[in-house]
Amino acid sequence: MDFFAFLIDGLLIGFVYGIAAMGLTLIWGVMNVINLSHGAIITLGMFGVYLAFAELGLHPYLGIVLVGMAGLLTGMVIYAVAIHRVINAPHLSTLLATFAVNMIIIGIGTAYFTTNARNVDFSLGSVKAGPVNIQVTRLVAAAFSVAVTGSLYFFLYRTKYGKYIRAVSNNREAAELMGIPSAFILALSFGLGTMLAGIAGGMIATFFPFTILSGGTYEVKSFVIGVLGGIGNPLGALIGGILLGIFEGVMPYFTETSWVPVFEFGLFVAILLFRPQGLLGAKK
Repeated sequence: MDFFAFLIDGLLIGFVYGIAAMGLTLIWGVMNVINLSHGAIITLGMFGVYLAFAELGLHPYLGIVLVGMAGLLTGMVIYAVAIHRVINAPHLSTLLATFAVNMIIIGIGTAYFTTNARNVDFSLGSVKAGPVNIQVTRLVAAAFSVAVTGSLYFFLYRTKYGKYIRAVSNNREAAELMGIPSAFILALSFGLGTMLAGIAGGMIATFFPFTILSGGTYEVKSFVIGVLGGIGNPLGALIGGILLGIFEGVMPYFTETSWVPVFEFGLFVAILLFRPQGLLGAKK
């Protein structure tokens, strides 16, 4: 396989990785909560699109939009039920709360779907760019990822509630003194993070098979990307996702695929040691 085929494949998948990481880093940056249910929520996005396509006959991209809307509401409910009471507690409490949500989702999903692999049997064909054939679904996913990133930036910097989120992220106590409803804003932030994770899962489902346990892999990648791009920076998450995707794409050209996770975590440790603020740093 040509080197450029590996490169382009990794680049396009990297856009989707960026959206997945964006959900994690938004919650982490605004709420200082490490969301261990992130992978399970990505899986819910996969199965949401699968059910919309296979059971309801909806177009997968319409399914992704519906999954995003459902993810926003689901995230706000999860925050109200599991996170709200421990938001000011030590980090271990929020870790345990989100881990409990993760296990509940996986447990119910395993009981209902089993661990058999599913796939969304959908294709838009391919286009030829020189010697490389590119799947159109991946091109669409990359374009959709850019659109989602732009929409999130517009929301955070040009709307009232987006400015409220940035204010709460910078100084929650001061924001409350200014009359900003921090409880609602934190719930909204968790909902947005969940929405982004669900959208990423839905896009992944259009070109990879998956099981109820697939989200864990993408959760780990999201942590690596979050540190790489800078916690709390959506654009940093997208750039970090693209870089990790390229890294994953080209590594099999030089070595065995089984070595890729080793190099990924080596990169993760190196960033923590030499540039813990990430490439772009936190964006407040």
